Amino acid sequence: MAHSTVTPAPVTRPAVAALPIRTVLPWAVFFGLLMLVLLYFVGAEQGVVSLISGRGVHEWVHDGRHLLGFPCH
Repeated sequence: MAHSTVTPAPVTRPAVAALPIRTVLPWAVFFGLLMLVLLYFVGAEQGVVSLISGRGVHEWVHDGRHLLGFPCH
């Protein structure tokens, strides 16, 4: 009976591109501030701390308020 040697194939890992924090951080701050502004308009505008007079903003974000659980009336 002949004895054969089996060598396993080398394991290759997918290449992962490393992103430096200096390239990601400005975009993360920008989108974070954008989300805070959006959250303000959906959750707090037309309340006690209203920046814009009238009901225009409230009507534009009315359904979003209910979807996110903010009471408005």
